[in-house]
Amino acid sequence: MPLRVQQESHVSGFGNFGARAYVSVGVETGVSGSSPHALILMLYDGALESLRKAIGCIEAGDPLGKTRALSRATRIIDEGLRASLDHKAGGDLAGQLNALYDYMLRRTMQAGIDNDPAPIMESVRLLDGLRDAWASIQSDSQVAA
Repeated sequence: MPLRVQQESHVSGFGNFGARAYVSVGVETGVSGSSPHALILMLYDGALESLRKAIGCIEAGDPLGKTRALSRATRIIDEGLRASLDHKAGGDLAGQLNALYDYMLRRTMQAGIDNDPAPIMESVRLLDGLRDAWASIQSDSQVAA
């Protein structure tokens, strides 16, 4: 059963900003037992789910649903994925991901204004690729096992 984490104090054992950002955007799942690697996967999954829901809402003529889904997706991308980037350790890659997340945010916001699913579909394709690449990386806990 999904658990909606309301407070950062429920995230035990995580000192990194990514875990705190994950909790701040209200993504539902069992955060406390998840590795930082798994948390990023959850952020990707949450953003993708919301973007796909926004596309469905545009196609169904549901402006309120579209707005809610796009708002959730943009928060996850901005306050979760972008905020968890470590620019010091990540160097150029972190900078490139930051720019890509910024691009997705701008395209997604414009899609909401124009009521056009095409830019959202583009963001979904980009995030799908990033999510697949991230999923292919073994987390530290998987390597130790």
